[in-house]
Amino acid sequence: MIKLKNKTKKISKKPVINRQHHKIDATNLAVGRLATQVASLLRGKTRPDFLPHVDMGDNVLVENIKNLKFTGRKLGQKVYYHHTSYPGGLKTQKLNELFAKNPAEVLKKAVWNMLPKNKLRDKMIKRLTIKK
Repeated sequence: MIKLKNKTKKISKKPVINRQHHKIDATNLAVGRLATQVASLLRGKTRPDFLPHVDMGDNVLVENIKNLKFTGRKLGQKVYYHHTSYPGGLKTQKLNELFAKNPAEVLKKAVWNMLPKNKLRDKMIKRLTIKK
């Protein structure tokens, strides 16, 4: 018969997160390049103490979103799809229509798709503020 010693469990403390505030001017910046920069800041990958399973990103404020730059033919060709889960419920919207209606939604969709697809994504996207 083997006696087991008392097992010790590793308890990890929650890291202390000091969130910084970043202000970005979107004038003449390409949407994808801006979105990668914002997603990196929201996730916290620029920090030396980055942990992938902890939401330790910063707050990001993006201004002058109406002055974004689109490269190539994206304004006329890019299409966003949404399905309502009903038969025949596929909804489409072109980028130029969405940008004319709500320019902030274009950047938000781009950043949303660049964040990790897990439980932390909703918390990360809430720290993104977009001013027109």
